[in-house]
Amino acid sequence: MNKFALAFLLITVQACAQTTYLGELDKLGKFPSKLKEVSGLQVTEDGKIWVIEDSGNKDRIYRVNKDGEINESLKVDHAKNKDWEDLTLDVDGNLYIGDFGNNGNEREDLVIYKVPKDEMGKKEPNADKIEFNYPQQKDFPPKKDSLYFDTEGFFHLNDHLYIFTKNRTRPYSGNTLIYRVPDKEGKYEAEFLGSLFLCADQDHCSVTSADISPNGNTIALLSYGFVFLLTDFKVPDLTKASIKIIDLKTDTQVESICFANNNTLLIADEENRFGGRKLYELKLD
Repeated sequence: MNKFALAFLLITVQACAQTTYLGELDKLGKFPSKLKEVSGLQVTEDGKIWVIEDSGNKDRIYRVNKDGEINESLKVDHAKNKDWEDLTLDVDGNLYIGDFGNNGNEREDLVIYKVPKDEMGKKEPNADKIEFNYPQQKDFPPKKDSLYFDTEGFFHLNDHLYIFTKNRTRPYSGNTLIYRVPDKEGKYEAEFLGSLFLCADQDHCSVTSADISPNGNTIALLSYGFVFLLTDFKVPDLTKASIKIIDLKTDTQVESICFANNNTLLIADEENRFGGRKLYELKLD
């Protein structure tokens, strides 16, 4: 085990409580065939749903309705879709695109695109670049027991973007690393906030999307088949949060999550051999 992996194990904090429940996804609609790989979605304050696709797809954001139909398509200027993996929104209505997909842990060009609210009405909205690196990553790629630097989930809170990495370690550790960067254009070394143990199943416990509720009380982390709801946390330290696990009872490739309101989640999946390419609703207790 290398020095980083050993140090990481020493600082890992397991959440205070984990309880598993069964969830019931309600299907809202199905995306058209041109949206086979929805990797992020976000709902604006006025109820508009925006989605993106990941690597190999266009540099576009799409506005869809609850039936999954495309109502609007905008090409983002000064932004290249190397691997767009998640969307988030701030309280002022600015949209952020996480171009930080990094399956091989080899990228040194991680970036978050910020699309200002006043650009959203244009056919080709301009985007600012928030470039960053993970200070713990020294090798590209690192050894198999340190493959923590793929990313598919983030959210905005208090002038910062909170980032949750996707665990690809072998042997699998079940942890996500938490970082944050300022929400302003620039180049940053991400601030490491600690790590969070989710669960030990490598097929179901790696973060594929994230969001925070409008009231700021609940964080939702999506994985392949599970939603992890984090509560009772203090910002910026999220490592002592209580965790409730919701089993979605699905084998589709669920890749996107966002809060429609404090008690409702929207979830989207990519198309795979089990189905998918759908938009769902999940009501919370």
